[in-house]
Amino acid sequence: MTTRRELLKAGAAGATLAGLGLPLAIPAQAQAITSLDVFIPAAPGGGWDATGRAIEAAMRADGLLSEFKIENVGGAGGMVGLPRFVGQKKGQGNAIMIGGMVMVGAGIANKSPMTILDVTPIARLTGEALVVVVPAASPFKTMGDLVAQLKKEPKSVSWAGGSAGGADHILVGQIAKANGVDPRQASYVAFAGGGPAQAALLGNQVSAGVSGYGEFEEQIKAGKLRALAVSSEAKQNNVPSLKEQGINVVLWNWRGVFGAPGITTAQRDALVALMDKMVNGPAWKKTLETRGWEGIYLSGDKFGEYVKKDVADTTVILKDLGLAS
Repeated sequence: MTTRRELLKAGAAGATLAGLGLPLAIPAQAQAITSLDVFIPAAPGGGWDATGRAIEAAMRADGLLSEFKIENVGGAGGMVGLPRFVGQKKGQGNAIMIGGMVMVGAGIANKSPMTILDVTPIARLTGEALVVVVPAASPFKTMGDLVAQLKKEPKSVSWAGGSAGGADHILVGQIAKANGVDPRQASYVAFAGGGPAQAALLGNQVSAGVSGYGEFEEQIKAGKLRALAVSSEAKQNNVPSLKEQGINVVLWNWRGVFGAPGITTAQRDALVALMDKMVNGPAWKKTLETRGWEGIYLSGDKFGEYVKKDVADTTVILKDLGLAS
């Protein structure tokens, strides 16, 4: 038991330190997060923006936090915003940045001096599997048919997808490599987005297309495009995975949360604990359901290890594609 005399002595010591202008020791319990500074290195309306705002909505709904500041700084796959987050939020325990696979590839392809490894991994939240599709009239009825032609004559198979070096391009490279084909031989046609890629597919201008399932869902359901495989570990939307079809490739276009550089272990752990509470709450579970997001939660050290591996794997495939040195 602490005696009254000991309490008085402690109080006097604290007052002396304060009078000298010295900082008082703050117990670990006092490092509670009362507000969240959410930095989104992308323009409003995209996937990272939707993730950041969904975090705010879920935490408000479940009563975890009520004070939020949201800032958007878009450009270059997150490479414009990342240096600002690192420079302005260093050591700030209540600051988080939304990021993901796109930022991994952008940092490598742009030879950026600052990468996703310069911030503090907190949690991987969601993942979107990609889908490989062909036009309805395509002679390729199965993924096996498409791969057989790819192996026979790589240049004869043209692939429509998003920007060069992005998730779609990486998946094409991994499919080629897993089947003994030089990824540089894959004939990849980069489009500004899912709409132009879809138009090329519907116009039979390309052999196959790669994007998130949502981009092609309407045309798949209408029978205008045929889904051959998804990049998740198992079947999704009644479409078998690459892995289930003997192609050892799994790819998630993942999104997650990062803390500022220079935060303490206690500050990091507080952010991890906050994310743990959120993903286990009813509001976030409802968000996943209504938005059709795949929850692939991973936090703390395990997420940090995942990010390091993803950076290493992405570096290898981008080198194989001739997009990194």
